[in-house]
Amino acid sequence: MPIASFRKCRFFLTTTALQIAQSVLYLQDPQEGKQARLAAELNISSLLQGDVPRLLDEWQLVPELWDAVRHEVDMRDELGQFILTGSTTPLANMAYAHSGTGRIARITMRPMTLQESGESSGQISLSGLFKAEGPIQGVSSLSVADIAFLMCRGGWPMAVGLPQHIALQQSIDYVDSIVESHLVSYDGVQRNPKRVRNLLRSFARFTATDAKITRIHQDILSNDNERLSYDTTHSYISALKQLFVIEDLPAWSPKLRSRTTVRSSDVHHFCDPSLATAAIGAMPDDLLNDFETMGLFFESLCIRDLRVYAQALDGNLAHYRDKNNLECDAIIHRRDGSYALVEIKLGGSLIDEGAAHLLALEQIIDTTRMKKPAFCMVLTAGRYAYTRKDGVHVVPIACLGV
Repeated sequence: MPIASFRKCRFFLTTTALQIAQSVLYLQDPQEGKQARLAAELNISSLLQGDVPRLLDEWQLVPELWDAVRHEVDMRDELGQFILTGSTTPLANMAYAHSGTGRIARITMRPMTLQESGESSGQISLSGLFKAEGPIQGVSSLSVADIAFLMCRGGWPMAVGLPQHIALQQSIDYVDSIVESHLVSYDGVQRNPKRVRNLLRSFARFTATDAKITRIHQDILSNDNERLSYDTTHSYISALKQLFVIEDLPAWSPKLRSRTTVRSSDVHHFCDPSLATAAIGAMPDDLLNDFETMGLFFESLCIRDLRVYAQALDGNLAHYRDKNNLECDAIIHRRDGSYALVEIKLGGSLIDEGAAHLLALEQIIDTTRMKKPAFCMVLTAGRYAYTRKDGVHVVPIACLGV
């Protein structure tokens, strides 16, 4: 099962895989990788020999391994033989390869959630909410200032537990790494580092919005003295998605009682909100002085955690927006057809607004053609978890868990 993650999370990714691997081949190691590439030309099956599960770390550096693993799995006819970890999606020269269907399962790994990093108590269980266990209650130990720090620190394993000034530097280093090396040359295409940085900065300004690429392109042009084509902007964004730096949120298309135009644009998110804050040079105090911007990055933080929790429950995430400006920041949709509606608000009077959106959307869903939502929830940066009289759950992100 290939496990994919943003490159700077590679050490966490590999460490996770090593928990179950019985042998390992490090293809990014200069010496071992060189020998492996030579061996691949002569007898690639030799790279697959070792105790199982055998970990092939950064397998995409020797793309031929994909088909070799697929063939070896067929020959052995046993489960759990290999773990393929990679920090990018397969490149264009992989187009000829077998899809791996029936032999290879894919797992996407993301930065740590607040529950995984120990900042969320997890006392409000997402799985419990799907079971309709009744009214909820809980208390978050985090202040709004704490949340601002966590947005800027991110869910990078190496940053957790470090002194604040050092922890905050990690996401800045990640952005610098994207600009100076990873995006510039990961697929052999040379890219302009200045333009990469401008793109990251512009993309960050549109976090948690469904702005069209043309609008992002125009924002880049206003901050770039050089000529930049739309096609170049589009290709840079595609490359960032290949590197798992960007993970946009797709639109949801429910069955509705009456016709209305549902907006199909993706909502823009980095894989971690700290990349957005680092890209625009925002620190925790900056966010606390600009709650509008903080609200957008808070939404991105919640989307990061919800993606992971939903994945653990065999589900995925989407968003809803229509021509009447009715919106829902996140829909958690599980494979069994159950789903939940989630609005994300910092707190205060915005909670009432979020709850109103959820109830309005619930009313227009055609429940004769699909299930009723399992629950409605407003995620906040507040302190208290509770169930409103209208049945909407209000949950601090620092209380939520899988």
